[in-house]
Amino acid sequence: MKVAYFVHDLSDAAVAKRVWMLREAGAEVRLAGFRRTAEPPASVAGLTPLDLGRTHDARLLSRAGSVLRSLARAPGLRAFMAGADAVLARNLEVYVTAALCRALHAPRAKLAYECLDVHRLMLGRGPAGQALRALEGALMDRSEALIVSSPAFLSAYFEPFQGLSRRPLTALVTENKAFPDAEGAALPVPAPPAGPPWRIGWFGMIRCRRSLDFLCDLARRRPDLVRVDIRGRPSYTEFDDFDRQTAETPGVTFGGPYRPADLPRLYGGLHFNWAIDRFQDEGNSRWLLPNRLYEGGRLGVPPIARTDSETGRWLKAHGLGVLFEEPEARLEAFLDSLTPEAYADLKARHAAAPPSLFTLGPDDGARLLGAIGGRAAAERAPAAPAPLVQQA
Repeated sequence: MKVAYFVHDLSDAAVAKRVWMLREAGAEVRLAGFRRTAEPPASVAGLTPLDLGRTHDARLLSRAGSVLRSLARAPGLRAFMAGADAVLARNLEVYVTAALCRALHAPRAKLAYECLDVHRLMLGRGPAGQALRALEGALMDRSEALIVSSPAFLSAYFEPFQGLSRRPLTALVTENKAFPDAEGAALPVPAPPAGPPWRIGWFGMIRCRRSLDFLCDLARRRPDLVRVDIRGRPSYTEFDDFDRQTAETPGVTFGGPYRPADLPRLYGGLHFNWAIDRFQDEGNSRWLLPNRLYEGGRLGVPPIARTDSETGRWLKAHGLGVLFEEPEARLEAFLDSLTPEAYADLKARHAAAPPSLFTLGPDDGARLLGAIGGRAAAERAPAAPAPLVQQA
């Protein structure tokens, strides 16, 4: 199967993961997309991408305008689409581009929508929100599949806002699991000494101002108790001065972006994985299952999460992690009372978890390709049983 994959950010590490999954399942993949960097990447997962231009974080309407400009690249897009059996579009603004390209250059190709985030504008009751949802719904009616990374996107957004059960498409949950290593075995992680100061890592997309303020305040007040290591890509538009705040806070370090190969070393220096995000607290942040959940879980680092989030529900269902109803009010007391023995129990629970919870396997790519090709049955993720969990 020849898959034309359109993405909103070519430098997003998760794009390489999807390309890998599709190719492992036997697909021939072509990649086109926008970028947030000054220059396009020369290669993504071994593919040379078709560059559709530059866009910016937190500007959905501006990015939507880039769609029309991208269509000016008709000669490149015509060759890109030649012979495509299926078209996969990552996020809404790219969905429009992909649908138009299919109509113009590959009308027999199947269309699939990959939604990894629900922008706050999509939840609005005003004209902008209604117009965007109408556009999204019209495209869904012309599609064979909807791909999401968390079941909460189906139950909290696509069902109540888009009447998903009434639409004739496959809905597939494909979690953001980590890459397997080359040998297919668990990577060794050196364990830090169990005891204060407890080291908390916050990795990936950094965009929650409330988390930053809380962790900086705790590290400043309690250097005997906490150290914080931040790695990844900050959304600078969400902070007053991220670089200054992290640089001037004792006990907090910011190490910048990282490569997947760096993760064993980075997580190896941690006790806990910060899996709390209040960026869009009444929507997307509450519904998602973040990459760090799987990356840290695969490397044996217990996460800290909120009970009233999909991340918390996932952890509770699998008996993992430390959950708080109010992290800002409870974390300091929890860490003050945490013993090396209790921490060892948390680590042991992670070590006993099936690797398939955190790591991609052959079936994940096959299910994804099957849905894109229109061969899979519609899926709704059932609620998992909730075994005993560490509750703080």
